[in-house]
Amino acid sequence: MTQAYTRPDTKAFLTYLNAMPGPRMHELPPADARQAMRAMRDVADAPIGDLAVMRDLMIPGSGGPIPARLFDARESRAPGPVIVFFHGGGWVLGDLDTHAPFCAEAARVLDLPVVAVDYRLAPEHVWPAAPDDCEAAARWVASAPEALGRGVTSLVLAGDSAGGNLTIVTAMALRDRPAAVPVIVQFPIYPATDFSRPYDSHDAFADGHLLTDEAMQWFGNQYAADPGHVRSSPLLGDLADLPPALVLTASLDPLRDQGRAYASALVEAGIPVIYREAKGNIHGFINLARGIPSSVGDIAGALAVLKQLVNEAEAGRTMMQAAAE
Repeated sequence: MTQAYTRPDTKAFLTYLNAMPGPRMHELPPADARQAMRAMRDVADAPIGDLAVMRDLMIPGSGGPIPARLFDARESRAPGPVIVFFHGGGWVLGDLDTHAPFCAEAARVLDLPVVAVDYRLAPEHVWPAAPDDCEAAARWVASAPEALGRGVTSLVLAGDSAGGNLTIVTAMALRDRPAAVPVIVQFPIYPATDFSRPYDSHDAFADGHLLTDEAMQWFGNQYAADPGHVRSSPLLGDLADLPPALVLTASLDPLRDQGRAYASALVEAGIPVIYREAKGNIHGFINLARGIPSSVGDIAGALAVLKQLVNEAEAGRTMMQAAAE
């Protein structure tokens, strides 16, 4: 079997990471693992950079208030699309700080507001607390509440890893029971889409590529989701009438084939799809702009495509609205 291509900077980062002494994140108590993930951002990710607005919000939810953060390159703007971002971390780790560099960069490149959602985490709050919070947050943003300070014409749902899963689950929920404005694009980044069966990439990259089989088992045990339910395995559900998608994966990721399968299933369902795969890169690369410098190109390329996709979808929405009036 031919060895999978690994970029030189990816290989250097993995060598550094795998040689680090001490327990891995999944071997720590959740609170300590969360702190370790925050610490990794300072070592491996880019700085947040300049923004006009970076303001914390509080969103009402059925399980209590949901913290969120608004990122915007402009102090004020005309009504338009808003990105709702769900962070990764296996539904156990991650928060508004761990993904702040990526959210800030998305706000700058896309010239759109980004609302990052700090949904409840397992094991303190098992499934379906996370999808419940993400749906509630998306509906709140869609209502253009005064606290947001921005007019909202449509939503773009995005997220990485566990957040990619929540992106798809939330898109399904808002398709089935629409929010105040439509979801015009979904952007799942190396998403988990199907817990019901094994995939070849899981075995091929089960160890030594940052996200390991042991870590995935730990995340799954903490999250305690029903693997056969569409709110944990959305690939098992009806994909008809979902919004257009940009699906981004990494070639050395154990979740790679789940992302590929989701993109393929969207095509079969007649949904417009753009699929991009970061060849020679690993799971988590949107948070590794400093640790794996070539990831900057992967991020920039994906955001450039997303900007085009959002502009096209928003223009189509506006034309349809005008025709209906």
